[in-house]
Amino acid sequence: MNAPLRINEALLIADRAFQPFQCVAWHDGNGALSLSVIDRTNTRIGSKQLSSSTYTDPAQLEDLLLQARAELDKDGYQLQSWAMPK
Repeated sequence: MNAPLRINEALLIADRAFQPFQCVAWHDGNGALSLSVIDRTNTRIGSKQLSSSTYTDPAQLEDLLLQARAELDKDGYQLQSWAMPK
């Protein structure tokens, strides 16, 4: 996947990256995208802010999501296996 991503595509990819947890996202109006990962008790267990250049670039988005997944894993949260769509 080398073409620039649209925001909806980036949101779907991010949502799948954090299963079985929920990924809540919102656009801040300045081009940035904020992601929060929520557990089953509605507690935020992780968050990231993505610039438009990050979430539209598949390689940058993948790197950021893998980093966020590693942080959650380090904190003891078990995520389902995931790979960036090709």
